[in-house]
Amino acid sequence: MRILENIISDRGSKYAVSGGPCTSEEEAKAFVKELCRKKKYAKATHNTWALLTADAPVKNDDGEAGAGMVILRMLEREELYDHIIVVTRWFGGKHLGGDRFRHVQEAVRIYLEDLHAG
Repeated sequence: MRILENIISDRGSKYAVSGGPCTSEEEAKAFVKELCRKKKYAKATHNTWALLTADAPVKNDDGEAGAGMVILRMLEREELYDHIIVVTRWFGGKHLGGDRFRHVQEAVRIYLEDLHAG
């Protein structure tokens, strides 16, 4: 499990991104459950994730409507199969509007750069 913390901060909201090998929706749910064993992540406002498998794409917005699709599109562009990416947000009290999608995209981009540098 690769975790990059405190990568984006905007108007009080903080973001982290994590990911790792994953081949099914069941494994994805187990991955998020494992991540949430860390109290900090269990208390996050959103743990949005997506996964591209040979069978079908799977995503979960976790209350951040549309964010799972943003992650999924980036996985498709990278042709990164069997690898979950989770973008975590701690809400800071101010609504970010459309900026939240840019932050999700940026978080995934940072993760992918780190993965390829890895």
